[in-house]
Amino acid sequence: MRFNLLGPLEAFSKDDPVCLGGFNQRATAGFLLLHANEVVPTSKLMHALWGYDTPATSRKMVQNAVSGLRKIIDRHAGPTGAVTLTTTAPGYRLTVADDSVDLWHFRRLAEAGRAELATGDRESGLTQLRAALRLWRGPALADLTEAGISWPELGAVAGLRMSVFEDYAQEALNHGRHQEILGELEQMATAEPTGERMCGLLMVALYRCGRQHDALAAYQRTRTALLDNFGLDPGHELRTLEVAVLNHDPSLVLDAEPRWRRTIPRPAGVRRCERITAGRGGAARGAQALTRRRHG
Repeated sequence: MRFNLLGPLEAFSKDDPVCLGGFNQRATAGFLLLHANEVVPTSKLMHALWGYDTPATSRKMVQNAVSGLRKIIDRHAGPTGAVTLTTTAPGYRLTVADDSVDLWHFRRLAEAGRAELATGDRESGLTQLRAALRLWRGPALADLTEAGISWPELGAVAGLRMSVFEDYAQEALNHGRHQEILGELEQMATAEPTGERMCGLLMVALYRCGRQHDALAAYQRTRTALLDNFGLDPGHELRTLEVAVLNHDPSLVLDAEPRWRRTIPRPAGVRRCERITAGRGGAARGAQALTRRRHG
């Protein structure tokens, strides 16, 4: 069996779709897959499905959901034991092979792409990152989130997707592909209204497409979102980029050898600044530590 989490939850036996049952079984499967090959306590599963206001029969309902999933797995997984669902104190473990979950494929491709970028193999790295992003069919476990599920693990996965996309978009801009990447940047910036790094990438792409006014409007949207959500102004580097766009700073124009670099992120939990530098000089030397808050 194989499972897809990057979009609505899907299961397949060879190439045939497998029905995982009703909501409780699907939610149980989704949560166990996010913690694949780990023991998940029953109490944690109960909280995942019902929050901390669990009904009196929640433990029994979890047991029933696991029992139903085990029957489905036993029917479709075959005798190899590549997928098993076992009762292991204090809860359950869903064991899956390394190549059975699309989230794992995404992480591997992203790691490979970033490694190749770091060694200077930019075209191959860009291809790997693009292949990773193409695995997404929508928000992770979209069918469950539409039904009200909200897990910190899903926020972490969404943050990883956004980070990989930002790396991809940055490298695409380095290659002069601002027109090619612009539509996706606009969509992702809409999904991440307070992301300063995303905003900066979008502003540069818009400016290079001859849309100075739209680049400034993108800055104002992010500034408003930061003020409304956190009471904060954009960071210094994003403000510097706004000035560069206003002044038509020549360093924003892609030159023969664009030099974009990103500083090492700060530790988790600290406001993360990632510096993007376009061109060789001018105001853009200070632009821009593009910050995105992570949740979960």
